[in-house]
Amino acid sequence: MADEIAIKVPDIGGATHVEVIEILVGSGDAISKDTPLVTLESDKASMEIPSPQAGKVVAIKLKIGDKVSQGDVILTLAAESTTATAPKHTDEKSPDVATQPESTIASEKIIHDAALTLPVVKAEQPATPQTRSTLVSAGPAVRRLAREFGVDLTKVLGSGRKSRISKDDLQHYVKQALSERPSGQGFALPEMPAVDFSQFGPIESKPLNKIKRLTAVNLHRSWITVPHVTQFDDADITELDKFRKLEAESAAKAGYKLTILAFVTKVVCKALMQFPQFNASLDPSGQNLIYKQYYNIGIAVETPNGLVVPVIKQVNQLSVADIAVEMAILSKKARDKALMPGDMTGGTFTISSLGGIGGTAFTPIVNAPEVAILGLSRAVIKPVYDQREFKPRLMLPLSLSYDHRVIDGAEAARFTRLIAELLQDIRLVLL
Repeated sequence: MADEIAIKVPDIGGATHVEVIEILVGSGDAISKDTPLVTLESDKASMEIPSPQAGKVVAIKLKIGDKVSQGDVILTLAAESTTATAPKHTDEKSPDVATQPESTIASEKIIHDAALTLPVVKAEQPATPQTRSTLVSAGPAVRRLAREFGVDLTKVLGSGRKSRISKDDLQHYVKQALSERPSGQGFALPEMPAVDFSQFGPIESKPLNKIKRLTAVNLHRSWITVPHVTQFDDADITELDKFRKLEAESAAKAGYKLTILAFVTKVVCKALMQFPQFNASLDPSGQNLIYKQYYNIGIAVETPNGLVVPVIKQVNQLSVADIAVEMAILSKKARDKALMPGDMTGGTFTISSLGGIGGTAFTPIVNAPEVAILGLSRAVIKPVYDQREFKPRLMLPLSLSYDHRVIDGAEAARFTRLIAELLQDIRLVLL
């Protein structure tokens, strides 16, 4: 008689409360070892959980939408003494999933739906397609590709086992949809023409690393979907910098570096509390504004592999010293490739500082679904008139990019003015 065992969620890189987005087997199914059981998706990764052994599924212990962690039971399995009769599953996998190492699939960052909306079409499918099930069956790579194309996978018929959607199915759907799209609807960006640069001289082609590829997709999506406007201003940080230098030695003895960025982060939090629309997000319909009652500020960090944005949580509850310590910890983790998914999620506003490099101003791209981002350039000494004479003052350039669907120009000007005033007299943060 077969032994009934519980199949549990294995170690998933320390992630907890990960959402179940797909159940790939059903009660009564005979499965072989490594058959995918469920697909889990966190804010930063998507992964299939395979069966550690062969047998017959007795009962599914979770449902789509459940949040699971390591050790939670997925299903119960009647383990057979022999797996000779278990059907082989390897030839049924979608080509794109079967050829990818599991570690690569598990580490991929989730890409949110792009702006392109394709019409519903009845695309021709490969021969003898399976009957469409009520659940979408597709691997993480296919889901990522669908998000890049802006395709609703419920509208695509899969030709694989249990109507599983392969990359070929998705590509066929997209081609068919684009060919049938009325010429008067919307617009499409023209493709960049292919250029053979080698005809002009020696070249070298290097693939982008994973971080740069994902960053490119996210930035491109934000740029084409968010109507950007950038507001520029200067903040007088002369007295603030003097205070910072006075406290720098004490901070160093305490084990952290006191930076202008730490003060700016605290000031921005104060400004967000007075201008809640900057700490909000549009809902997917674009009809409602979601005001967040928490203040998590992302700090863009340059690493050898590309730009990452770790998030400092609950800034309103932290002192400037606490922020400086947390900033140092996250920056080191970013450079050491030790950031966990939880370190980069939940942000409500982002700061991008180029002050350590140079420049006078720039136009940072909004980190959607956030609605604004503050850029900092290098502070320089400028002559400032104080109603009597010109005096040398240390001025910090501010560049605020914002989503014009949510924020008006006057609001942006008031927001940057408040930041400048708070930086000019840091005591106001205490009020």
